[in-house]
Amino acid sequence: MISEKIRQIKPSATLEINRKAKELKAAGVDVINLSVGEPDFDTPDPVKESAVQAIRDGFTKYTEANGTPELKKAISEKLEKENGLVYSPEQVVVSNGAKHSLYNVFLAIIEPGDEVIIPAPYWVSYPEMVRLAGGVPVFCRWDENFKMDLGHLKSLINKKTKAMVLNSPSNPTGVVYDKKQICAVAEILLKNNILCISDEVYEKIIYEGMEHTSIASHSPEMKKLTVVVNAVSKTFAMTGWRIGYIAAEKEIAAAVGKVQGQTTSAPCSISQKAAYSAIKGGEKLYSGMIEEFRKRRNYLVENLPAELHYPVPMGAFYLFFNYRDMDSVALCERLLEEKFLAAVPGADFGADKFTRISYATSMKNLEITVQRLKEFTSENK
Repeated sequence: MISEKIRQIKPSATLEINRKAKELKAAGVDVINLSVGEPDFDTPDPVKESAVQAIRDGFTKYTEANGTPELKKAISEKLEKENGLVYSPEQVVVSNGAKHSLYNVFLAIIEPGDEVIIPAPYWVSYPEMVRLAGGVPVFCRWDENFKMDLGHLKSLINKKTKAMVLNSPSNPTGVVYDKKQICAVAEILLKNNILCISDEVYEKIIYEGMEHTSIASHSPEMKKLTVVVNAVSKTFAMTGWRIGYIAAEKEIAAAVGKVQGQTTSAPCSISQKAAYSAIKGGEKLYSGMIEEFRKRRNYLVENLPAELHYPVPMGAFYLFFNYRDMDSVALCERLLEEKFLAAVPGADFGADKFTRISYATSMKNLEITVQRLKEFTSENK
């Protein structure tokens, strides 16, 4: 009864590991769950209060399918002020999280057989979304800095190439593309008239004086070829509120809106009020959280066993390590069974010798994690 298309889709490795970790936890096992890409902080109080007030005010009906005018205007103002990008509210579509935004985009732009270049290591859902939309994911290998190999990128481009995904700061590696690197990628895409799906959900979670550069800011021509994807989920610890958005040329925004109008319609009215409050509140609502992530990252980099090799994360809240070139699935199974550490295999990120851990957890949990990883590496010399 199930379609072949769905049979071929892989389940989310992250969600599966999270499920197993919760089962063990419920059984009384002292599991440290490092699998989930979710801030362990609570949503800021002013944001929660705005949602409560919206309920009291009876703001509980359908809103416009593409998002409330109020929220879309706030997003437009945010993009101009913080990213130097001018989009009118009609170029913005608010969806049920960035994942929903991304899938809407793929459905809106992909013809059967179109190729979408996805630089590895990549977030696990990109390839499956492309396949669901009838496209073909094509993987670009990484260079010595865990950024896309530009020579390989050029070699992958052909008449079937429709788009490329760019994720900076990156899930799973935490690498951040600087302005020079962004420009180099933009020049390749411009030369070949290729769309860029720019996933910028971790833009504010960035360290060491690094700056986030949206590829849409490269030039007016590149802006026309870019779909900016963002959300309030990571920056404001609002994963469960499910609000993401895109900003794009009017034609693409209208197409994405059409997809959404015939599938989910508008996001939750209350969540939109909360997102508006978050975006208007800005940096004062998230700066403390990011400073804590910085401390946690520094603790891991300074204390993890030397046998683990990884790019030092400059953004997001993940560390992507290699241990003796072990198969990542086997390693994660052993870490969970022997040391009660739940990590995500890199195989599903396109890098099967690497493993992802999230430091969006307490410092106490990270101290235990370091202790258990040291025990594991010592026992497996």
